[in-house]
Amino acid sequence: MRWKRAAGRALLVCALLFAGNAGAQAGEPAGGSDGRGPITLVTGGDLTGYLRGVLKGWNDRHPREQVTLVELPDAADEVRAQMVTELRSRSDRFDVLNIDVAWTSEFAAAGWIKPVNGAQFPLKHFLPPVVDTATFRGRLYAVPYVTNAGLLYYRKDVLDREGARPPRTWAELAHLAKTVAPKYGLDGYAGQFLPYEGLTANVVEAVQSAGGTVLAGEGSRVTVDSPAARRGLSFLLDGVREGWIPQRALTYKEEESRKAFQDGRLLFLRNWPYAYALANARPSGVAGKFGAVPLPGPGGPGSSALGGSNLAVNTQSRHQKTATELISYLTTESVQRRVLAEGALPPVWADLYTDPELVRRFPYLPTLKRGVLAAKPRIKSPHYDQVSLAVQAVMHDALIHRRSTDAAVARLSRELSAIVGRG
Repeated sequence: MRWKRAAGRALLVCALLFAGNAGAQAGEPAGGSDGRGPITLVTGGDLTGYLRGVLKGWNDRHPREQVTLVELPDAADEVRAQMVTELRSRSDRFDVLNIDVAWTSEFAAAGWIKPVNGAQFPLKHFLPPVVDTATFRGRLYAVPYVTNAGLLYYRKDVLDREGARPPRTWAELAHLAKTVAPKYGLDGYAGQFLPYEGLTANVVEAVQSAGGTVLAGEGSRVTVDSPAARRGLSFLLDGVREGWIPQRALTYKEEESRKAFQDGRLLFLRNWPYAYALANARPSGVAGKFGAVPLPGPGGPGSSALGGSNLAVNTQSRHQKTATELISYLTTESVQRRVLAEGALPPVWADLYTDPELVRRFPYLPTLKRGVLAAKPRIKSPHYDQVSLAVQAVMHDALIHRRSTDAAVARLSRELSAIVGRG
């Protein structure tokens, strides 16, 4: 009889396991619930504190589906590291993840975030390029929440005195940086050239502005060894060799470069839109004396690397329906307006960039819209973190030691090929 009881228990276990697997295969959320309940939203640091007010609006209307906000450190690499630790362990601690746009492919390929149905979200109202940052292999894995594009800041007072217009091409930028900047005791041009994620963005912008790519096929092919990519890399390497990009700029991140411009030490600066309000506020040394235009390229306006973040649902979330509905709420027009007005972050809704009230408060919006429309996603790859580290290491070494473009391309191509080959 004992063996019969044991066999009966075994059959019962198998039946339960089969039922559970059948529910999972049918798309039932992890945990077997109805997909609703309290959830957690994880994000990098909310510097303005606007997000708590936005989430209060949700919580007031959803007493049984409250959202808890978890803020990780400000630094992007620390945010990613903590998220990845949880996701690799198949933890359901975080339900909705606010992820850098560059992480979408990696998280999707690893199975950490679930595909979403685009019909549930107002994608037709978004700036078109931002939607591409949320896709991987033709499927939508996240929903755009915030976008960003680099701008060229320039000293309007100096250029007006010289009778010069803001540069639209690299040649015009280099000429003004070499000839006008020294007359006024200024450095010519700076971006973010310290070896961190900002350098990757600057390198990608230069390459794609010239019509090239670093990787293609969503990270499956190395394409940096091309005439177009070489032309883009030469823009940065020649700038350092010729001196209109100063050596000290190779130590700049966003804030160091912003302060250099704000303190009146730079003629031209590549930076994100957040720098506009800070540089225009007292006691800034350039308040009322500067302007912003789209990034230049070889023969006209260039192409920025899209920044910003996307909202994704953790595959292990027990309350995926609530998580998805929270994302719908956060991407409504009314919340997107607050993202800009209270959070000072560029929204993904296109119409907000021409709203008269918002343009009065944020005069750079029309320029930023042109920049976003001409921008492209940063490198798409399931191994983005390794790819970005390789770009940073190779290019910073080339900039510091004034390597030739050929030498930089050869080394970068080798290192990227090794990463893609391992993948």
